[in-house]
Amino acid sequence: MSKCTYTVTGMTCGHCADAITEELTTLSGVQKVEVDVEAGRVTVASDGPLATEDVRAALTEAGDYELVGV
Repeated sequence: MSKCTYTVTGMTCGHCADAITEELTTLSGVQKVEVDVEAGRVTVASDGPLATEDVRAALTEAGDYELVGV
């Protein structure tokens, strides 16, 4: 299992966390998503490494969220 933590901007509330979780869990191999809104971090556990562009696209689909530092 692979685990990766991303820094994400634009999250402000629980609804943001829910929207991000919903979109990221649609990616192939994703097992678990943990969102820390206050820290601006999203941790994804998956079967293997995820393509950064897939994560970025899922965040865009979820709302006005931006992947930082990748």
